[in-house]
Amino acid sequence: MSTTDATGAGTGRTAVTVDVDRTDAAYRAWLKEAVRKVQADANRSADTHLLRFPLPEDWGIDLYLKDESTHPTGSLKHRLARSLFLYALCNGWVRPGRPVIEASSGSTAVSEAYFAKLIGVPFIAVMPRTTSPEKCRLIEFHGGECHFVDDPMKMYEESAALAERTGGHYMDQFTYAERATDWRGNNNIAESMYQQLRLERYPEPAWIVATAGTGGTSATIARYVHYMQHDTRVCVPDPENSVFFDGWTRNDPDITGDCGSRIEGIGRPRMEPSFVPGAIDRMMKVPDAASVAACRALEAAIGRKAGGSTGTGLWSALKIVSEMVAEGRTGSVVTLLCDPGDRYLDKYYSDDWLAAQGLDIAPYAKTIETLLTTGVWREPTA
Repeated sequence: MSTTDATGAGTGRTAVTVDVDRTDAAYRAWLKEAVRKVQADANRSADTHLLRFPLPEDWGIDLYLKDESTHPTGSLKHRLARSLFLYALCNGWVRPGRPVIEASSGSTAVSEAYFAKLIGVPFIAVMPRTTSPEKCRLIEFHGGECHFVDDPMKMYEESAALAERTGGHYMDQFTYAERATDWRGNNNIAESMYQQLRLERYPEPAWIVATAGTGGTSATIARYVHYMQHDTRVCVPDPENSVFFDGWTRNDPDITGDCGSRIEGIGRPRMEPSFVPGAIDRMMKVPDAASVAACRALEAAIGRKAGGSTGTGLWSALKIVSEMVAEGRTGSVVTLLCDPGDRYLDKYYSDDWLAAQGLDIAPYAKTIETLLTTGVWREPTA
């Protein structure tokens, strides 16, 4: 008598249907409620404001900052965390009672801790030991746990190993940021910008300036611009000790660095998978001292403290504004206010920290002051 597999293949017998049903009613009920809670958060959160940075009226140029600090967790990363949780939930990766683990220098972890608490799962942030104490406090405030590493390059493997040991899910923002957000619309940050600009005198910005941590925000903005056939160009500024600029200019996706960025939330020691170089028009390498000088100039201009990544973007946006002034062009430029400065009082707003880091912001502050009073951009000189 011949043998057969479950379908009867190769035996001449009539094949039978093999049917495995893994439906889990309790899990599906939990999943439905978890997705509802995350989507309800988006409905409760009014869209973030578009603030004007004061420029001389006769320039005919408007500079805006998309104020992402007004999200419930106080940063641009709230949008990303929401998208990552919806993506992971709908893929069946996040399960009740199992921890969500993330490699993060701070703000993403704060936002993910918030959403983990919202749906009732544990959260562990794997982060550099140098992360600001205020961000650690916020992660713990939202019920998360901080797991420190001495080498920023070890965050990825430690996060994956921790997920393996605990049976949890490694969210991996650096891989999934660019795919978790619907770049065609669905109230992504780019669509929001254009909606808010539609009644302004220059509704289609000449430039949007977006810094890169994962690279997901710049990818979303650039893809949306291309999809909607706008003429807007996208610039990505990069801080010191980051390799995005070098990888982009050299067309080398495998480039790596040997230390972490001093500008928290942006800049990476490797080209992250979510960074999409081909979608970007322009990049700038911005000195850390320039980023801090721009943060302080922002406070002087609009009375708001912001984090270092905001300063990096603002420095580049002001440089673009200066080019428009020099060429006699009018139009608008948009950059991001990524998170509030009260998270960095012991860093970017501390003269002691600047001295310890060997950073002299005075020449860069002078460049900004000269631009705003004369319209001329003079690069700092040693």
